[in-house]
Amino acid sequence: MSAWYLARGASKVVRRITSETSVELKILSEKWQLLLAGLVFQYVHGLAARGVHYLHRPGPTLQDLGFMILPELGKERGYISETLFTFIFLSFVLWTFHPFILQTKRFYTVLIWRRVLAFLCASQFLRIITFYSTQLPGPNYHCREGSPLARLPPPQNVAEVLLINFPSGVIYGCGDLIFSSHMIFTLVFVITYQKYGSIRFIKMLAWCIAVSQSLLIVASRKHYSVDVVVAWYTVNLVVFFVDKKLTELPDRSAGSTSVLPVSVKEKDSKLKEDKTRLLNGNSVDAADWRPRTQTNGKQVENGNNHDTESTKT
Repeated sequence: MSAWYLARGASKVVRRITSETSVELKILSEKWQLLLAGLVFQYVHGLAARGVHYLHRPGPTLQDLGFMILPELGKERGYISETLFTFIFLSFVLWTFHPFILQTKRFYTVLIWRRVLAFLCASQFLRIITFYSTQLPGPNYHCREGSPLARLPPPQNVAEVLLINFPSGVIYGCGDLIFSSHMIFTLVFVITYQKYGSIRFIKMLAWCIAVSQSLLIVASRKHYSVDVVVAWYTVNLVVFFVDKKLTELPDRSAGSTSVLPVSVKEKDSKLKEDKTRLLNGNSVDAADWRPRTQTNGKQVENGNNHDTESTKT
């Protein structure tokens, strides 16, 4: 009996995933451009970070208030901040795909990622401008004087630059400091869940994790305090202004389907309906439809008579 219930539950999940996939693919077929542009810009951002490494010049670590207050985690414990960031990233990704599994859903996965990528790209564009404007000596261990990774030799060919030496080129980059890329992702994810998430406790927990991530980044000496502070107010302002320019997401809990793309057949049917209304003397907009009748050469509209005959003078 338990096996039967298990098989029945699995069947429901499969049907739910299949149905949701069909809906999401329809939306993706109409709204793929911004998604693709956002993914391409992630590569552009990585390319820019790789490029600034060639300009990096190691030097004495700058005086920093966060370094004075927070004890240094040390090279052997630097993984702690990366582990927390990985947890934040994976948790958010899984949450955005929950409409495929759970019955309760508030948004479409394609649309939420279009919004997230718009926030990320706008913040990363500002970040590229900032870290190319002024190169600071990196505080991270591999960016300090004496480290063989602190400076990159001139590239031998274009392919060496374009391939960005992934993933070690990203992990051991130097020079892309102001402002923190880890905090861009963290804050965009937390702000997005704050608006579209449904569990109040997780919202509070997410902000606490964001603060912890900020402190760990400074304690592990991966960024100066200014890199984290600038990220906090820049990302929040970027999300605030970009969010106003984007179309608000439909609330699926209210049963809205207005975002779904209209098929060609449905479009043709709607055009025919609009033409019929126009020929009958009615407005195309159903909300403005008012009955009109013809009485002795006079047009009656909403109980008011309007003489349509011309009067000779």
